[in-house]
Amino acid sequence: MKTVVGVFFGGKSVEHEVSIISALQVMENLDYNKYEVVPIYISKDNRFYTSQMLTKIEEFKDLDEVKRMANEVYFTHENSKLIAHSKNGIFKKVLAKIDIVFPVVHGLNVEDGTLEGFLEMYNIAYVGCDVCSSAVGMNKIMFKKVLEASKLPVIEYTTLNKTEFEEDVDMAYEKVTSVLSLPIIVKPANLGSSVGIEVIKEKDEFKEKVQQVFEFCENVLIERCVTNLREINCSVIGNFNEQDVSVLEEPIKNDEILSYKDKYMGEGAKGGKLGGKLGTKFGTKSSGMASLSRKIPAELTKEQEDEIYSLAKETFKILNCEGISRIDFILDGDSNKVFVNEINTIPGSLSYYLWQPKGIDFPTLLDKAIRYAIKRKERRDKITYSTDVNILNMSGKK
Repeated sequence: MKTVVGVFFGGKSVEHEVSIISALQVMENLDYNKYEVVPIYISKDNRFYTSQMLTKIEEFKDLDEVKRMANEVYFTHENSKLIAHSKNGIFKKVLAKIDIVFPVVHGLNVEDGTLEGFLEMYNIAYVGCDVCSSAVGMNKIMFKKVLEASKLPVIEYTTLNKTEFEEDVDMAYEKVTSVLSLPIIVKPANLGSSVGIEVIKEKDEFKEKVQQVFEFCENVLIERCVTNLREINCSVIGNFNEQDVSVLEEPIKNDEILSYKDKYMGEGAKGGKLGGKLGTKFGTKSSGMASLSRKIPAELTKEQEDEIYSLAKETFKILNCEGISRIDFILDGDSNKVFVNEINTIPGSLSYYLWQPKGIDFPTLLDKAIRYAIKRKERRDKITYSTDVNILNMSGKK
């Protein structure tokens, strides 16, 4: 009997469309001899839909049409299964009984532990990081603080809140420049895919550019700008007890920073095919992060490789990650120092392209991630979370 895997994607996030691409890649490369796949699309207004039409990228050119044509669903749970019921029509029939959820979501409101919290309330097995590691990984400020407290190397930084910026821009500028010298990089605290990032080189750019970043968030992370930098990425799969690392990549950027356009709107992204062995099963035509120009493997010394691998595993363990993550590093070309930059707890394209050089194809990688999820569910089922004692029904006698 096949395991029913619900692939969740989309959501109220600026990375909505990126999530669609990643999810289609996952659905194309799951082993259909082992798994029955149920696509669950989360619209931008946080409604859930399912239909086999959701496995074809051309169907997503009109998102309103997707909502009209697919079946809107709501969920109940029974015996650790997630039950998808139709919301349409007189008879609310069951459309799917999902054994395990594979979240392929990116960004705020979904990748930040929100979806994982919903699944944990229902006691549903799911792939990837749990609520805590997802939340910390999504929030760049908290991630920095956790790594800093753990004595891992991070680039010098400070933070700004939207209220203090709006109340006194000059004082906000003084706060930042008392810690960092220009140029600086300003990032939304809780977005991915390089959305909303600004480089500030002159004082007169500060107000306008920081204001633009605050359109995406309430808190910003401000870092020293490494002018002679190399970005190195490493994927990790495993859990707290064991971690395996991919080959290292060096993305090729067209500007001072690796931008959203570099990642998802380059020539490769327009015409590439999805990775893995199943070819064009779903007629998909965008390869997302897999299309990014990059050097694989990155050209590094043995000492640099060893340091990055060690830091990647340690970061993964400190956050208590599970499943597949990608950890991004900055190599300062002037000082030759390596810094942990950020973690992607659900990386674009699941970083499958970093595992292929090690002989691990996409279907095998997905299978490994599912097995880790099943093991975690088995571990957690042995933990006592509540008792049968109702103190409200106890006698007041001593």
